[in-house]
Amino acid sequence: MEFERLKVWQRSKVLAVDVFKGLEPCRDFGFRDQVRRSVLSVPSNIAEGMERRGSREKAQFLWIAKASCGELRTQLLIGLELGYLADEPGRQWITETRELSKMLAGLIKAISD
Repeated sequence: MEFERLKVWQRSKVLAVDVFKGLEPCRDFGFRDQVRRSVLSVPSNIAEGMERRGSREKAQFLWIAKASCGELRTQLLIGLELGYLADEPGRQWITETRELSKMLAGLIKAISD
């Protein structure tokens, strides 16, 4: 299956674009860059994994994408507490990372079975 057709990839790409745009005003460049790296990791690792040949390799990259969701969620929670993020998009992004993690867990299970 082409990764572009996966809902989890589509949603993670939308999240990446939203976070990039939403963090533009953030003046803590280290924080902003780290969050951007995390959010880019999710769709990138989904794509890389789905382009791999074997199911074990696919699952490995999907696990990395799932771990990046956790890393991103942590950074977003911290960003909210620091006042770096507006409340509404920040909370929506956090909710989306939780949903993406669940979707990735399901995909990993399907590929591994």
